[in-house]
Amino acid sequence: MSGSDELYPPAQYGWGWMLLALGILALLILAAWIVVVLTRPKRRLELAGAAPLGPTRTDEVLAVLRTEYLQHIDRIEASYANGEIDAKRANLELSRTVRAFVNEYSGVEAPVLALDDLIALGVHPALIDALHRHYYPSVFRRGPAIDPAAGVSAARTVVTAWN
Repeated sequence: MSGSDELYPPAQYGWGWMLLALGILALLILAAWIVVVLTRPKRRLELAGAAPLGPTRTDEVLAVLRTEYLQHIDRIEASYANGEIDAKRANLELSRTVRAFVNEYSGVEAPVLALDDLIALGVHPALIDALHRHYYPSVFRRGPAIDPAAGVSAARTVVTAWN
């Protein structure tokens, strides 16, 4: 029998290749786990001692939201009455407050929209009236600002009448 007729054993792979394959497999599993963890919905945290967060009525949430914003309007009115802020600043703060309320209440991005944009969206007339008659003239025109007392009343109307 000659040397060329002999049988050779099958080629063997080294351990390095096996470790590389297992490493790539482990990286793929880790990447899939990271994608699942980062894309699943977040759980609501419950505070120790607090009642569990169950389904809340929309009316209750809206009532709390209105109360918070009415209190903020009261603080602006008190700051103006105490001389801590001037009329222009009070009207600016009232404008920011009602816009933030509308944004939080309805999702309309009122804090970044101009008056014309809000009119085009057809927002509640109370907001348009407050911005047009009280806040825009006081903040953007030259000369003395409009007395914020009427602006406070308009802000309260926006918060209570918005639906």
